[in-house]
Amino acid sequence: MEIWMNSVEELVKLIKTKKINAKELQSYYQNRIITLDEKLKAFIEYKRDYQKPKSPLTLEGIPYALKDNILALDTRTTAASKMLWNYHSPYNASVVEQLSSSGAVLIGKTNMDEFSMGSTTENSAFFATKNPWNLECNPGGSSGGSAVAVSTGMVPFALGSDTGGSIRLPASYCGVVGLKPSYGLVSRYGLIAFCSSMDQIGPITRSVRDAAFILNVISQACPYDSNKIDVHKDYLKDIEEPVRGFRVARIHETVEKNCDSLIRKRFEEAVIKLQWLGVKVDSVTFEQYHQAYPVYKVLSNAEASSNLARYDGLSYGLKFKTDDKVNQSAQTRQRGFGQEVKRRILQGTMNLSQPNENSYYKQALAMRSKLSKHINHLLTIYDAIISPVSGRTPGKLGENLNIHQVEPYDVHTCLANLAGIPAISVPMGYTEKTPVGIQFMAARFADDKLLQIARAFEKTAGFYEDGFYPAPHLEGIQDA
Repeated sequence: MEIWMNSVEELVKLIKTKKINAKELQSYYQNRIITLDEKLKAFIEYKRDYQKPKSPLTLEGIPYALKDNILALDTRTTAASKMLWNYHSPYNASVVEQLSSSGAVLIGKTNMDEFSMGSTTENSAFFATKNPWNLECNPGGSSGGSAVAVSTGMVPFALGSDTGGSIRLPASYCGVVGLKPSYGLVSRYGLIAFCSSMDQIGPITRSVRDAAFILNVISQACPYDSNKIDVHKDYLKDIEEPVRGFRVARIHETVEKNCDSLIRKRFEEAVIKLQWLGVKVDSVTFEQYHQAYPVYKVLSNAEASSNLARYDGLSYGLKFKTDDKVNQSAQTRQRGFGQEVKRRILQGTMNLSQPNENSYYKQALAMRSKLSKHINHLLTIYDAIISPVSGRTPGKLGENLNIHQVEPYDVHTCLANLAGIPAISVPMGYTEKTPVGIQFMAARFADDKLLQIARAFEKTAGFYEDGFYPAPHLEGIQDA
């Protein structure tokens, strides 16, 4: 077995038994990045020199990648935007500090949609990332660079951020596991804000066990985030326990509308595999389900408008030299932000303006509360809720999609962010082009139960073998 095919747990064992050392391991992954990333464009920057582990503890010497909206000392943190193209991180995010204290080593920052706004990783100000299973397709977004890096074995694991599906969607399209933990379980200190009430950092890995392994590290206490809730659990403890007798709900509306026929077929096959495990799967109706996406758009754009107001060329962001000091801020924002970011800021500002606040923003807040109550009620009856991660397969790079064509990307994932509940994407099969994933959602802070169900499905789905998934077909790319 090649080194990159090992799980994080297996790599830790290899180091502890001295079958490989940290320097050799880093060099191996750095060489894979050099070989593969020229065409895939997963990384904005990566380190070529040896990074000595800070600690000989849990993750001694294991390299990882970080989405480029999470701060890490000795790196730029650009959020894939011209506005921050040369911003050097002044401190470590809590998750980076926790990983570093456990012995993990950061070797690269990954590409993303600018300020996490997008579902294809094409909205980066630098370049578009390619899907390793089909180089003509996008890898999903906004954490596409992190998903591609893990899928191709350029790193054993990576971190991303998820506001409406930004971890789960690229994980689904790249054939890996993407976990959005419960809101408040993982500290957001050091994460560049998009929508503060929904943003959540989480791991992208090659197996569910690895996701639990990393969650144990990054869910530790943080004194700098007032939204961080200390939940003391070992997410690996019961992960192998059987799930016979569990009850799972499949929401009828998730495959009723805007769902590709092949994805629907793979999802029905996944339901059968859950039933093989002794899980009772009920079909339920959620009449207001499709309200989640418009509510998510209104609220996320409103918060983005507020959070990105600081990038004015005076306090934060680029400063373009101009004789017109009055319009310096406008010039900075015009030239520093990309089209998608500007569109969302304008939409959010409009929704927050005095004539529209009651009609849009406050109505969306009220609907968010109703949707959350309904989903939380379902989760008092059922152990989990399932759906396809996305209703469509990844589009080709360069597609110009209108807002109605983009909606199927995120329509199934945004509900978990609105309600603050944990959700995970696990591979459930393949379409003609790329892998697709099934999404599991559970009650808030029931992340251990979520991982248990996802792990059980993973083992019976036919894609799991000795802790890793099959490699993507790297067409035209020489393997390392």
